[in-house]
Amino acid sequence: MGRPRGRSEDPRPRAPTSTLARRHCARHFRVRRSVPSVDAPAPLRLRATDVLFTDIFWWATGVFLVVETLLVVALIRFRHREGRAAPKPTHGHTLMEIAWTLAPAAILVFVAVPTVRTIFATAGEAPADALKVDVIGHQWWWEFRYPELALVTANELHVPFGRAVQLSITSADVIHAFWAPPLGGKRDAIPGHVNRIAFRATDLGDYSGQCAEFCGASHANMRLRVVVDSDSGFGRWATGQLAGPAAPTPGTPAEQGKAVYARSACIGCHTIQGVSPGVIGPNLTHVGSRTTLASGLFPNDSAHLAGWIADAPALKPGSLMMRMKPPLSDADIAALVAYLESLK
Repeated sequence: MGRPRGRSEDPRPRAPTSTLARRHCARHFRVRRSVPSVDAPAPLRLRATDVLFTDIFWWATGVFLVVETLLVVALIRFRHREGRAAPKPTHGHTLMEIAWTLAPAAILVFVAVPTVRTIFATAGEAPADALKVDVIGHQWWWEFRYPELALVTANELHVPFGRAVQLSITSADVIHAFWAPPLGGKRDAIPGHVNRIAFRATDLGDYSGQCAEFCGASHANMRLRVVVDSDSGFGRWATGQLAGPAAPTPGTPAEQGKAVYARSACIGCHTIQGVSPGVIGPNLTHVGSRTTLASGLFPNDSAHLAGWIADAPALKPGSLMMRMKPPLSDADIAALVAYLESLK
């Protein structure tokens, strides 16, 4: 939170909350019993990239063994012996030159063809019922938009088990790369350009990801989490996210924290539905429901949240969020922590 030293404009409106949207969410995420089958469409095979990597590994192993075998044979057969004349160098051997030119080219073709096929397959159009998510990279955090649900969140991507998902990936500032290894593959996030990747999560759980393209001082700190929920669990999460922020109980620290938030620089950078319309930093409408802070860098607890508000650049080099202590006092920060933790 706080006023940043730099600005990354995003003119797109923030997601509204409405009864219609909540009804759509409830209808759209009725419990499904379907699970991915072995004949699922190629773009949705979670392990397509893993299979490609394994195949290329074994091909590379074969090439290595052939080359090393020839090398060992040459070392033994043509090693120096007393009384043997110096070997005669070979020069201008056309057949040999053609062979060692074509052999690497053939190897590259064997690698390139399946690689390009896998890239296009995983970037292809997903089925009509696929969950669409817009992924936007920022220095140094991730924004996730669910256009069908009019829902916006940050750093933690929730997807339903067994359902096709298509990510449309771009960037608001510099080139990033979205990479969640268990989902198979990575995609560059390029300003003004959209890359896509499709997958179907086949296991429930939480999975870690990372920006895979150097993007500045905190590139290594630009992490993410992918949470694969059951169908009903994803529906509950989406419905909760669409609801407005909980109003703090009168006379509590959380109510005092809301007042601190309203008079501080936080409102210029962050959105809290019905409270502030900031478009620079992550949406905080339900920040209390997230498990991590600072794009997966710290657990979302009182101590880390207070430290982050007080001096974010000290915890995450290059952070666009400025130090907030001062002007905020320890009491202000404690109240603000209570308010943000109440936003479940």
